[in-house]
Amino acid sequence: MLPVTPSIDQLSSIIATVAAPAFLLGAVANFISVLSGRINRVVDRAQFLHAIPDDNASKAYLKADLSRLKRRAALLNRALICAVISAIFTGLIIIVAFGSAYYRIPHEYGVALLFIGALALFCSSLIDLAQETRISLRDSDFEV
Repeated sequence: MLPVTPSIDQLSSIIATVAAPAFLLGAVANFISVLSGRINRVVDRAQFLHAIPDDNASKAYLKADLSRLKRRAALLNRALICAVISAIFTGLIIIVAFGSAYYRIPHEYGVALLFIGALALFCSSLIDLAQETRISLRDSDFEV
């Protein structure tokens, strides 16, 4: 037997409740775009350095930067994974909120745990980005 559908008042309450997670989802999506762009820059730089012939003495010293680029790529990759999982948690918040309203199941604790998890992962992703940014600001990034 199907449950009675929620009333308009219940649905408007749920929509108001999921407004904050919806904004968080938009912010995380934009952040993922920023991380992807930074990863592309690191990969492009690494490909440029790998293309330098070993016998080119004037630019061979730039290849020493490859280990730093690997560290930056690892941080950005971890930041991207955390941001994607944060987005998934945030999407689950919205799904759980509407699903629990439909079935008239209390959802406060589950949504709260998902929201805490999403924010913790987002903060972790921001910390990784800050570390990567600090590493990226070295003199060799401003040389060709």
